[in-house]
Amino acid sequence: MPLALLALAIGAFGIGTTEFVIMGLLPEVAADFGVSIPTAGYLVSGYALGVVLGAPLMSVLGTRVSRKRMLMLLMGLFIAGNLLSAFAPSFGVMLAGRVVASLAHGAFFGIGSVVAADLVAPEKKAGAIAMMFTGLTVANVVGVPLGTLIGQSYGWRITFAAVAVLGVLGLAGVARLVPEAPKPEGVRLRHELAAFRNVQVLLAMAMTVLGFGGVFAAITYLTPMMTGVAGFSAGSITWLLVLFGLGMVGGNLIGGRFADRALMPLLYVSLGALVVVLALFTVTAHNQITAAITIVLIGGLGFATVPPLQKRVLDQAAGAPTLASAVNIGAFNLGNALAAWLGGLVIAAGLGYTAPNWVGAVLAASALALAVLSSALERRTATRGRVVAGSVPEPVAATAAR
Repeated sequence: MPLALLALAIGAFGIGTTEFVIMGLLPEVAADFGVSIPTAGYLVSGYALGVVLGAPLMSVLGTRVSRKRMLMLLMGLFIAGNLLSAFAPSFGVMLAGRVVASLAHGAFFGIGSVVAADLVAPEKKAGAIAMMFTGLTVANVVGVPLGTLIGQSYGWRITFAAVAVLGVLGLAGVARLVPEAPKPEGVRLRHELAAFRNVQVLLAMAMTVLGFGGVFAAITYLTPMMTGVAGFSAGSITWLLVLFGLGMVGGNLIGGRFADRALMPLLYVSLGALVVVLALFTVTAHNQITAAITIVLIGGLGFATVPPLQKRVLDQAAGAPTLASAVNIGAFNLGNALAAWLGGLVIAAGLGYTAPNWVGAVLAASALALAVLSSALERRTATRGRVVAGSVPEPVAATAAR
């Protein structure tokens, strides 16, 4: 694998850290600015909204410059957003810094996926994409717990300053290691938008929303579920999230390895198993050992779908992949928001803290159904193409017979 993938992984590590570390620092931030915890929660939802909106916006702007230069500009935006957060004099400025940083998120992973795939041979594309996403998964194992510890010990501002330093390292790595390539010729906004007329691109994005939404339906409410049902102490949640992150790392690497060989079968297996595991989590959540094992499996199965889904979008939007790839990253965050909302509804309805697991199972099952539909449509299109290619006009056939 080229060293340029290391630079992309470093950038992904920083982005993953800043996205999730705020969840462990909300009490400190809320106390510092004198706001309530629910108000401080806007720092999470504001970031997610920025990813959803920023992915297409920044990708459209990126059609005017080379991909390497755009990646460098995105890392610069990421650094600025985290520095703004670190030195924010008020909660409003802090929220603005979070939104600024989030604008780089979707486009970085979207454009980075295209760059990573272009760096290797066709049969290694999914593996290259997975290598970049390893930075995001490792962030949940190392970056988020370490950033939380630093923030709780020395102040949350130090954490965001440290994340900005990671951004500087990522920027330097992209500048030094990612090869310069000319701006793709003939790429216009209308060409990028044309990819969304492809039903297979839309189906892949819907699978992303529903499949990863299934994961976050359970993980969003992990703390009350594990403390109120499994009996873990509040201090154990950090290590449970580390287990989840380890599962993500393993699932991402497995997904990258096998997506190049059998993409759709991999989706069938991972989504099908995810449905079963999420449904079982309603039972395994009542025991600490089985709950911990299940958390690892959810992380692994959930992230095993990421490289194949990202590669499928790239394959189906091959003529203009940048915008579609970035929007698919936004789809992950849309799935997170949708799952969190639905999970909150069932808890508010009095169904208990394990009820979001059923929501997750239904979402994952819906993604599996879309995967089956996508394959069926693809086979029908391929069959129709062979029939048309093999048919002979009647006058020609008659002449040949004579």
